Amino acid sequence: MKPADISLLPALGAPTISPDGTYAIVSVTRPDLDADEYRGGLWLVPTDGSAEPRRLTRGPRDTDPAYSPDGAWLAFVRGGDGAKGQLHVLPTGGGEPWKVTDQPLGAGEPVWSPDSRRLAFVARVPEEGRYREDKPDKERPRRITGFPYRRDNLGFVLDRRAHVFVVDPFAERPAATQVTEGDFDHGDVAWSPDGTLLAFVAARHDERHTTLTDDVWVSAADGSGLRRVTATDLSVRAPRFTPDGAAVCFLAVESGPERRHLVARNLGLWLAPLSGGAARRLTDEERFHLAAAPYVPTAEGVLVTVENRGAKDLLRVPYTGGEPAVLLGGPREVGAVAHAAGVTVAAVADARSPGELVALRDGKEFPLTSFGPGIDVLPIEEVTGTAPDGYPVHGWIVRPAGEGPHPVLLMIHGGPFAQYGWHVFDEAQVLASAGYAVVMGNPRGSSGYGQAHGRHIIGDVGRLSALDLLALFDAALATGGLDASRAGVLGGSHGGFMTTWLAAHHGDRFRAAISERAVNAIDSFHGSSDIGWSFARDLYGDDPARWAEQSPLTHADRIDRPFLIIHSEHDWRCPVEQAQRLFVRLRLRGVETELLLFPGEGHELTRSGLPSHRVARFEAILEWWERHL
Repeated sequence: MKPADISLLPALGAPTISPDGTYAIVSVTRPDLDADEYRGGLWLVPTDGSAEPRRLTRGPRDTDPAYSPDGAWLAFVRGGDGAKGQLHVLPTGGGEPWKVTDQPLGAGEPVWSPDSRRLAFVARVPEEGRYREDKPDKERPRRITGFPYRRDNLGFVLDRRAHVFVVDPFAERPAATQVTEGDFDHGDVAWSPDGTLLAFVAARHDERHTTLTDDVWVSAADGSGLRRVTATDLSVRAPRFTPDGAAVCFLAVESGPERRHLVARNLGLWLAPLSGGAARRLTDEERFHLAAAPYVPTAEGVLVTVENRGAKDLLRVPYTGGEPAVLLGGPREVGAVAHAAGVTVAAVADARSPGELVALRDGKEFPLTSFGPGIDVLPIEEVTGTAPDGYPVHGWIVRPAGEGPHPVLLMIHGGPFAQYGWHVFDEAQVLASAGYAVVMGNPRGSSGYGQAHGRHIIGDVGRLSALDLLALFDAALATGGLDASRAGVLGGSHGGFMTTWLAAHHGDRFRAAISERAVNAIDSFHGSSDIGWSFARDLYGDDPARWAEQSPLTHADRIDRPFLIIHSEHDWRCPVEQAQRLFVRLRLRGVETELLLFPGEGHELTRSGLPSHRVARFEAILEWWERHL
């Protein structure tokens, strides 16, 4: 895999399934390097595997398909080529799609009413005079009174609140009706089975500017009868009615003391009765961390995906909260699922594929697509290290072709409450294809190994993470074929934090380093990051006096190895000052240091940035390692 080969990796969206279970429809998106855009269309896939998938639409970028309950219509979002995404409807029996929304900032995914006559969706509503493309720098100033006023990869939110809308797509001139009002963000809308209620998420309480809690709310389709279902003690998302309409399922994290402590807490499945009463958790808090992918309440239980040691399993969780049944497991990652008429379809990735659709019928699994990665991919092999306290540290090696010895890179993921896993990872494939063995894993602090695993590093992040990372690195070196004298370290976000930490405290292990979009100074991150006001105390401890000792920047005078810093100018998660301060500190000491800045990008550059920027980043990384390893 070469940098430009990112255009050969398809990304599958959340599938939808026809009411009779006969067909699935899924969006398939790829980077288009010529247009410097992401292009994609919708594909029609028979769920019995009787025919090859057929392309249904050609974009420029079509996503979020949704079958109507009567099976006659398909709603989806069409955007691309600089246009805001708008809802479109296509007759499934044949014909052309038509546009049904014209929201100034675009429309979110469509949700059909049970009678197939209306669509609900969420869209941001700009304040008068805001977000005009002709004069963005001449707007009036923003008055900020609370903490969550902006969001990375989106921008300011306090002056473009998200509201629920309903539209009749079959009207002669469809006009969306705004359901919710007020200075609140709303999201994740769903219809009740009888079509009388909408459920959605919002933080409408008085403390919303200083906490991270929100609630599930329900109302009639015209906004009347608004009432709160949960107790304002959780961070919630994705409400879905049970098939009988008596309760609402949702995903949530307990918010802890002060109702703003969410770091390294497992996301669980919850159930709240509509008749009143406390919500209860259906999944074990310590064992199960749910992936933030679409899930489905069915008559037999709730279909969810959970992280599991680098894998993502598909489980069916009983409404009683008993032991879940594993429907799809093994060394792979199950993404979004859909279910109808006894048929389940899911997007599944593994070590050879970035994602394909599979079907479950009568307990048996059937492959449905072969979109393929478009390139040959290098295999990954498991490795387990042993930390100084005897704890096992799980990870993988992606090796170049040939016997070696190969130069070797320790690659560290962000989060830190996240996981590397079983899928075709462009980062590792590009580096290994260029001749570098890549060691990557899930030290304590990561998700998918139990909540205690994730919370182990809180308050002593750098030192404790380093012990596990180096134990994994040593275990990989012991397998043979890797050249420890030509080793580098790299990572992004929390991985960038740890890259700087390792370069300062264990620099003798590495010839050079690359730190991307990193936290380097906790004190300024606390005030400048969109999440820093809560995240800093949550992860690094309650004592700001200790933040300096835990900040990699404090120890930068110990770094004497060549150091490449990569950052985005519009990163609001780890603001660019984090990179600039480290760059100045190292350059003033004469350390070989370079700063690569990407204009117009946020924290998600490596995953959703401009295709040309993603390629340029890869090329810079390869040039750096060629120079130093």
